[in-house]
Amino acid sequence: MAPTSETLTAERILEATEEVLRRHGPAKATVVDVARALGVSHGSVYRHFRTKAALREAVTKRWLDRTSGELSGIAAADRVPEARLRDWLAALFAAKRRKAGEDPELFATYMVLTDESGSAVGEHITDLESQLTRIIQAGVENGDFAATDPEASARAVFQATGRFHDPRYAREWDEPETETDFTAVVDLLVQGLRRDPHGTT
Repeated sequence: MAPTSETLTAERILEATEEVLRRHGPAKATVVDVARALGVSHGSVYRHFRTKAALREAVTKRWLDRTSGELSGIAAADRVPEARLRDWLAALFAAKRRKAGEDPELFATYMVLTDESGSAVGEHITDLESQLTRIIQAGVENGDFAATDPEASARAVFQATGRFHDPRYAREWDEPETETDFTAVVDLLVQGLRRDPHGTT
């Protein structure tokens, strides 16, 4: 048990919740288990998170935010937009594949939690699409991309690459041809972004 003399913060509760989820899975993990891991009463946990659902939503958001944080630096970098776009998509794929491969129990748990956590997942996707929009907008501004609607293009790029970041495809991520397929899809998308919709390039 963690020492109770330490200040109980939302972050400590979320860390403990992640460990409890890893150990027990989403079906069996309880707020009492989290409190026990922290050496506090379950009432102390409820003072930070009013319901079990709120706690699960918060731990899901924390997990998703780690990926967003990794990618935001690439989106904001002062580099050629095409290189940024390629690096951003590769980093998204790598982050999701790493999570699935390094901690499969927790990844499986989060697949369950993300199905429950509509707002956390929606906010995550909105954040990722806004990062993509910034990259594509920068490409339009410097003449690299001919996209007439960077926001719509960002949504299309995100959806077109779903096989490489949507957890439903996790089983395919380590197949031998996946890396080749990823490169081919990204090349095609970049080519499409460069193409003038009126027929010139």
